[in-house]
Amino acid sequence: MTNHKKIAVWCLWIVLWPSCLYTLYRTLNPAIQGNEIEIAAFMILASIVALFPLQVGDNPVFFTHGIAFAVFLYYGLFIEILVSQVALLFLMGKLRVRKADLYRVPINFLMFLMISVFSALLYYLLGGTHGDDAVSSFDDALPVTVYAVSQILLNQFSIKLIARYLYNKQVKWVDCGLLWDVLTACLVLPIGLVLYIVYAEFGVSAVFFVGIPFILIAGMLMLYHNSSQVNAYLKKTSIIGHELTGKLGVTEVLDLFVKRISQLLPLDYLYVFDVTSEKQLTLIHFFDRSGQMQLANYSLFKGESVSGNTLTQRRSFYYKSKKEWHHLNHACIPENAESVMSIPVERNNEIVGIITVYANKKQAFMQFQFMILEILGNYLGVAIDNARYYEKTKAESERCALTGLYNYRYFENYLHRVIQQWKDEQRKQPISLILMDLDHFKVINDTYGHESGNEVLCILAERLQQVIHNQGLIARYGGEEFVILLPECSTDEAEFLAEEVRRTITDKPFISYEHLLSGKKPKEIKVTASIGVATYPDHCEEALELVRHADRAMYVGAKQQGRDKVASYEALLETVEG
Repeated sequence: MTNHKKIAVWCLWIVLWPSCLYTLYRTLNPAIQGNEIEIAAFMILASIVALFPLQVGDNPVFFTHGIAFAVFLYYGLFIEILVSQVALLFLMGKLRVRKADLYRVPINFLMFLMISVFSALLYYLLGGTHGDDAVSSFDDALPVTVYAVSQILLNQFSIKLIARYLYNKQVKWVDCGLLWDVLTACLVLPIGLVLYIVYAEFGVSAVFFVGIPFILIAGMLMLYHNSSQVNAYLKKTSIIGHELTGKLGVTEVLDLFVKRISQLLPLDYLYVFDVTSEKQLTLIHFFDRSGQMQLANYSLFKGESVSGNTLTQRRSFYYKSKKEWHHLNHACIPENAESVMSIPVERNNEIVGIITVYANKKQAFMQFQFMILEILGNYLGVAIDNARYYEKTKAESERCALTGLYNYRYFENYLHRVIQQWKDEQRKQPISLILMDLDHFKVINDTYGHESGNEVLCILAERLQQVIHNQGLIARYGGEEFVILLPECSTDEAEFLAEEVRRTITDKPFISYEHLLSGKKPKEIKVTASIGVATYPDHCEEALELVRHADRAMYVGAKQQGRDKVASYEALLETVEG
């Protein structure tokens, strides 16, 4: 919320709240004198019940409306407002509203004041009364029911309006908050009605006879809701663990982990450190929900900051407020951070990483969320191990073990993907392919030995990478054949590059140290290559046709014309047509 809105809220509360209370007091003339003990008893009961809220999303659901219902039926609107506002004050204390969030106090006080007033107006318009006769006949059912329903609907409507226009949040008019409000109202309001009836009959003792079970019900509902939350978190944790075991690389695992954790926990900042040595941690992933803070290439020493302390102590930590960890404060920690959870990531009894999360709110995390983070930390340790193994095996399956270039299988799949992408996106830019074959390579193997042949292939791979850089993809197509795919490259541009590749091979001899010839001195080997060029979509419509046309250009246009040449499929077509 902006500062202008906060100031407006405080000003509105200062103007409206006391004036509304004073006006209602003067207009309704509530029966306070002589009933101070009874009213105080209701306030105490409502305040105790307010200490057992259910946290549903961003909004707490609490059960004082059942008590306020009984007070309204007997004493009227003004006393009901007093009881509700006192209970609301205790609720705010229970939620430990931060100093920076104190604007929530006037918002809630005004919201519940308006809800009480509008619900009462409907009640009075339908002929509702107060005292012993408020519920004395069947005719009283309509105003009582409308009052109860309007309380629920106005409460949810007010919450959504505040979220949308004050906090600029996207809202769902029907969500779990509304569901919980309706379900708890179906349980609490009938008890409130019983409280009214017993109080009308027996007086203040009813507050204790009905109030104690009321408190127990509120406590049991809170425990039930908390256990449901734990079960829901455990299910989500299991799903996240399953997701992390997929075929992912290390970066993908970290991205997925941070994304899911930020969705699951009420955190504002998340740090993932890699333990690079016994005494140092390196930041490998950082998340800031506000997007205002950026950290990269950041390191900590053992014992430094909260994360470094976790490494030193070799155990998890949960701090509920800044005063508990102020001695570990560090420049990398946001100034407004309060709650902290920090856990070690272990693999094979060794700490391989540290996960630390911060929230700007005190006591932002519950104990079971701390447990959930520890479970997910264990998942992450296993997932990163699996990801590293997956990356290794994937690289081995995609790369030529000798040259380090991509292999035939990877190139075929990549070529099909690129061509399909061009078709899907209806792109007009050309894609060129260079296919080359070393001339008389068998002679090199027969003369100098296969080890020398391998040396030539490795040196050639290095020279190709120096020429092509990031302009395209280079692969060993098989044996002494190499292929270069050049997206967004025309035939003329590809021919120019192919000629540069040819000169790189021809102009500088290849040095062999593992030859079979007599003497141990390195031998210079003269190598040439025949090269063919074809372009999509100028010369073909399918991926395999592109390879075939480049191959034909290489054999017909280069090898059959004396080798050590560059030939394009386009030139072959012109020769045929001519």
